[in-house]
Amino acid sequence: MTVDGIIELFKKLADVLLVWLVIYYMLKSLRKNVKMVLLFKGILIILILKIVSDFLNLSTIGYLLDYVIMYGPLALIIVFQPEIRNVLEQLGRSQLLGRHKVLTVDEREKVVYEIVQAVDYLKKMRIGALIVIERDTSLLEYIEKSKKLYADISSDLLISIFFPNNPLHDGGVIIEGDKITSAGAVFPTSDNLKISKRLGTRHRAALGISEDTDCLSLIVSEETGRISIAIGGELHYNLTLDEFKLMLLEELRPKKSILIEEDTDEENTESN
Repeated sequence: MTVDGIIELFKKLADVLLVWLVIYYMLKSLRKNVKMVLLFKGILIILILKIVSDFLNLSTIGYLLDYVIMYGPLALIIVFQPEIRNVLEQLGRSQLLGRHKVLTVDEREKVVYEIVQAVDYLKKMRIGALIVIERDTSLLEYIEKSKKLYADISSDLLISIFFPNNPLHDGGVIIEGDKITSAGAVFPTSDNLKISKRLGTRHRAALGISEDTDCLSLIVSEETGRISIAIGGELHYNLTLDEFKLMLLEELRPKKSILIEEDTDEENTESN
């Protein structure tokens, strides 16, 4: 194979890789956005109707669908401009190399311990709280607009932030790695129509930021003391403290450690 042939091969591979990355991030963003899911379903229905109309030779509906397909993309760009902007912003916020810091086992357990201790106290005292833990998608946009702390995580600090009459207790706390980065953060509220009307602004904000990013949103209800976790636009409501702790440990587990553990299990199985 000549040098030109090798260069051409690399160009084709790069072309395929770029297309794959675009499709991957589009599908990843689509999975977390309720409106985009509905949009995708609508496009599929229109395409299916078009195929059926062509197959059955239905001229009227086929004529109308031709116009929909012709002018539909322009209308979708105008109507769904906010959602398209959110997807592009999410691509910009994504950290391609993963988390800024992968916690060790001891660090992860300490973070979970301090959060659980704080949540347990807040639950018993019925003090509302919203704690957002950054993962692969950067939360810098929200950190810049909140009160920066960058302090070691501790249950006492979390409790004091959310204590009634504290100036920062109404906003959310953002955690990066094993640090409390900021407090008093304001997050977008979810406009999912399926959300129960009984849920307040704190739960809607937790769902909203979990729809836009891959973060973990931890909520303590001020009215009932119930604790919940929002992940990927899905609310795990009214968890027990043990369920809360296990879910937190599982979601904070590094992806690499999961692969290593699986490989270890396979090796043990083979040796047995």
